[in-house]
Amino acid sequence: MPKFKSTQDIIRIIGNKDQIRNFGVIAHVDHGKTTMSDSLLAASGIISPSVAGQALALDSMKLEQNRQMTIRGANVTLFYEQEGKEYLINMIDTPGHIDFTGRVTRALRAIDGVVVVSDSVEGIMTQTETVTRQALEERVRPVLYINKIDRLVKELRLDPPAMQKWLSNIIAEFNKLIDIYAEPEIKEKWKVSIQGNTVAFGSAKDRWGFNYNTVQKKGISFKDVYDAYTSTNPNLIKELAEKAPLHDAVLGMVVQHHPPPHVAQRYRIPKIWPGDLDSDTGKALLACDEKGPIIMMVTTINVDQQAGRVATGRLFSGTVKDGDELYLLDAKRTGKIQSVNIYMGNTRELVNIIPAGNIPALLGLDYAVAGETLSSVKTIPAFESIKYVSEPVVTIAVEPKHPKDLPKLVEALRRITVEDPNLIIKINEESGETLMAGMGVLHLEIATSLLQEAGLDITTTQPLINYRETIRASAGPIMSKSPNRHNKIFMRVEPLGEDIIEMIKTGHIKEDMDKKEMAKILRAKGWEADQAKKVAAVDPLGNLLVDETKGVQFIQESMDSIRSGFDDVVHEGPLGRETVRGIKFVLHHFVPHEDPAHRGLAQLMPATRRAMLGCMLIADPILLEPILGIEIKCPQEQIGTVAGILSGKRGKLLNVDQKGVISIIQGEVPASETFDLSEIMRGGTAGKALWNTYFKTWQPVPQSLIKSIIADIRKRKGLNPEPPSADEFIDKE
Repeated sequence: MPKFKSTQDIIRIIGNKDQIRNFGVIAHVDHGKTTMSDSLLAASGIISPSVAGQALALDSMKLEQNRQMTIRGANVTLFYEQEGKEYLINMIDTPGHIDFTGRVTRALRAIDGVVVVSDSVEGIMTQTETVTRQALEERVRPVLYINKIDRLVKELRLDPPAMQKWLSNIIAEFNKLIDIYAEPEIKEKWKVSIQGNTVAFGSAKDRWGFNYNTVQKKGISFKDVYDAYTSTNPNLIKELAEKAPLHDAVLGMVVQHHPPPHVAQRYRIPKIWPGDLDSDTGKALLACDEKGPIIMMVTTINVDQQAGRVATGRLFSGTVKDGDELYLLDAKRTGKIQSVNIYMGNTRELVNIIPAGNIPALLGLDYAVAGETLSSVKTIPAFESIKYVSEPVVTIAVEPKHPKDLPKLVEALRRITVEDPNLIIKINEESGETLMAGMGVLHLEIATSLLQEAGLDITTTQPLINYRETIRASAGPIMSKSPNRHNKIFMRVEPLGEDIIEMIKTGHIKEDMDKKEMAKILRAKGWEADQAKKVAAVDPLGNLLVDETKGVQFIQESMDSIRSGFDDVVHEGPLGRETVRGIKFVLHHFVPHEDPAHRGLAQLMPATRRAMLGCMLIADPILLEPILGIEIKCPQEQIGTVAGILSGKRGKLLNVDQKGVISIIQGEVPASETFDLSEIMRGGTAGKALWNTYFKTWQPVPQSLIKSIIADIRKRKGLNPEPPSADEFIDKE
């Protein structure tokens, strides 16, 4: 095992790009990512080998250690030697629970390869597929580590030939994901295989592992594994760890198959940076040029009580050093770097200067947020915004028990939302409540625990579901007049297809894109050429405003006011003032007053809003509820009980797989039915069922429930329980 290396050893090779690897660890929840990471830290001398597998050293938060789960994700720089050659390896351990997928998405921007960890019994699970898809979309190369091999012997009683057959099926299933999600030119090159040394097997808990190269050099076989776990001699497992240490198997694959940064950036930059690749900046990014302009994307923000914001991310070009002034492209302001650091386990080490291809942690940039582009050049395009695979669907109200603590709560909320952009904070202006929306109940539990850890005494409401409003039919045009009656807005609405909504949400259609490119995409989706050119506004949650007017005076100078009305409506629909989804609003005609004093924002915004709401109310409006996928692991005899619990929660059982002695049930359940699911599932199965949920889709609320749900939403918001009628918004000539 390599002896401990100091920060100075790392600085010595930090500028040699051939010796740098940037990789992350991704997996389904509880498949052993952080336990495996312990072994890699032990190999670099960062933690003691005697506690590797139990220390969970990268779970630095007290909350992570208490709950035995990774929440934040952690960066660490490792020093590794293989066959006499030294490597600097920047590693990011990511969360496995679906509620923290946003943190995985951001981590992927900083790295060039991933080790996908899979449980040997459970195989490729839902979250394995989600995170692998995300990696492939970012052009991040995967290798596969199949963990908990001991379970095949101890639980499934498989002999060596049966173990190999079982594991071959997992490898084939993983390669199917690459077939589905990888781009055509990399599919075959990136598929994993035993002979290609892109698959490793092991037990992170017992700290042993091997890949094809290890087998060739050391003669390890599955028979050795079988003998170690069927023998009464406990030393056989220790001997296995000494003969085939896990870190050699995993880091061996990383060094061999994950590209160094200057190689990876040649094919990753065209995917993730929208600027001109033939420009000087583009060439510097493609080459990972340490002498080029400083260009870095911030992927993680941590708030240190003493040091303030710590901005960690990938330095794609240039060299950062203490005292450098950088421009924050999204914030449109300048910041000065106080100190340049790297992570060594849970601690930051001061290094003063870092060249391109590395993952620095910068202090002093007080306005940096996750996703920000830092640059020494003001005029370049920012990196494309990172797209998340889920959206907040559960909300709670939070307030301090003692009113004097309100400023402290505001500051604590600001800090945790800086660290976690997937957490949405809103102030309800009518009630004064502070509303916190997250990916699920667990996400919000973690957020409230962090507030309590910060010394706040808070109260929270029961979780509330975030619904969506949409339409099932087309309607209009209808006319609404401005408050002064001098301007007329004619509007109609149509439902947007799910394919267009998905393209908006993933950023393939966005407001600031080239209009010709947008029109080309929309024409390919069946839009008429004339309409495809006239998109006036794009709402990121999945709505469009189209200007179909012809020859109308003052339309250009009035469009900002009309867009304001559109922005207002998509955030508060007519049924329950919930967010609107999947509607094409078409400005059919506009009759403005000639005097600019009579057609300002105060006139055109309300007229636009009235016309849009009126159209929606005659277009068969419906309420959508979030549906969660649910994955349940339980003994076979509990399947009937679990199916009954799901059925009682308006859920469905979709599929059952038998993985040894464990049954894995795939189902779906409305988010609104999950608040007491933990108690009911625990009671019904005597605690034998383990389960997790993830956002799956939006579905119409059943007709039998819609009236009461809308009434409840409106009462909670202080509104008349009955939604308004279309007549309240439609004006006659």
